[in-house]
Amino acid sequence: MFARTNYRFRSCLSLLLLGMLNVGACSPTSKSNPVAFDRGSAVTAVASVLDAYHHNASIAAEAPYFALFAPGATQLGTDGTERWTVQEFRAYAHPYFAKGQGWTYKVRAGSRHIEVSENGIAWFDEALLNDDYGECRGTGVLRFIDGEWKIAQYNLSVPIPNELSTEIVARIRAKR
Repeated sequence: MFARTNYRFRSCLSLLLLGMLNVGACSPTSKSNPVAFDRGSAVTAVASVLDAYHHNASIAAEAPYFALFAPGATQLGTDGTERWTVQEFRAYAHPYFAKGQGWTYKVRAGSRHIEVSENGIAWFDEALLNDDYGECRGTGVLRFIDGEWKIAQYNLSVPIPNELSTEIVARIRAKR
């Protein structure tokens, strides 16, 4: 009788410990999770990366600018043909940066929206102002890699008001 009770006790204790380990493994602060998740801190960190991205572009700081990208990242430009790997985008940007020429996009106050997940992915959208293009939109994805948020994709677009869409689409079709 004692042996059977002891066995049941050990089995229950083993299941309880195993259950506690599984709960710990699913916890946002677990070492198996890439982000010791605190939503507020993650949003602030992502915003800082995006601020650095815009700042480094505006002062033509090539090395710090490209250090913000994740391996395998892509940059999408305003033209439909502009889909660059980081290496391709750097080759495009290098002559400008080498001459001290960057590009300046200012985030419109209160327009940036950032969402983060506990698995180390963040996505955002932001309204931007540029002297040449006027109002633009930046959207993209960041990944948490080796303790840092890195840009996996940045997409720059020029929003077209709905009432102008038909005309703009017709002009694009005519150009092609």
